[in-house]
Amino acid sequence: MIDVLMTAGGVPHSDDPLYKYTQGKPKALLDIGGKYMIQWVLDAVSAAKSVENIVIIGLEGKQNLKSNKPLHYFPSQGGIFENIKFGTEQIVELNPQTGRLLMCTSDIPSITSEMVEWAISSSMKTEHDLYFNVTERDSMEKRFPGANRTFAKLKDVAVCGCDINVLTAQMIMHNVELWEQLAGSRKSVLRQASLIGFDTLLYILFRLKDLDGITRQASKRLGIKVTTTLSPYAEMAMDVDKPNQYEILIKDLA
Repeated sequence: MIDVLMTAGGVPHSDDPLYKYTQGKPKALLDIGGKYMIQWVLDAVSAAKSVENIVIIGLEGKQNLKSNKPLHYFPSQGGIFENIKFGTEQIVELNPQTGRLLMCTSDIPSITSEMVEWAISSSMKTEHDLYFNVTERDSMEKRFPGANRTFAKLKDVAVCGCDINVLTAQMIMHNVELWEQLAGSRKSVLRQASLIGFDTLLYILFRLKDLDGITRQASKRLGIKVTTTLSPYAEMAMDVDKPNQYEILIKDLA
């Protein structure tokens, strides 16, 4: 069994294109098909047999959310890193024996429990600190044409990061500076690459390394055991950052 940390603290400002939909409310509470966006994610996560507890960081109050598994709410701690660290601490308090935890965002409403189980089961095959999932450009563009995601073009494949990943509690609790840097650059493939070395940045820019090579380089430079897995599910990477992505998902989930 595994506990889940779900981040839901994003509140678009007036200069954000999503503001016309959110009007000062959390992005997680966007309406899709008559229910909150976060509820779609909760439906999938709480239906997964391997999930035990779900910790939600960033919502004030319960918002009438429903779940098949115990929910624990905590307010935003200020920023994404603070939320991740605080949420991990709460999970460890709930279950001191916690080893791995599944982290996901509240803006991937098209995921299913099957995808959640896939992410969990994939992480059980090896012993790593971070199980980072990516999906291929072809898969994303076929499933969600016009989504306009950002892709890292490697020697063998072009990929984008998924918003469901598995990591160890120890990695967050004992690598504070590293995790803060990674969290701050999560929307930029090139900024993430720069953290693991200028040579890695060049590898990505000029497609000189394949996905396995970049993963080995990341492990070496970051000092943690990283593994990268190609997800067959584009839904795991289809988050809502722009109005066109929101509109695509409204139609998709209708």
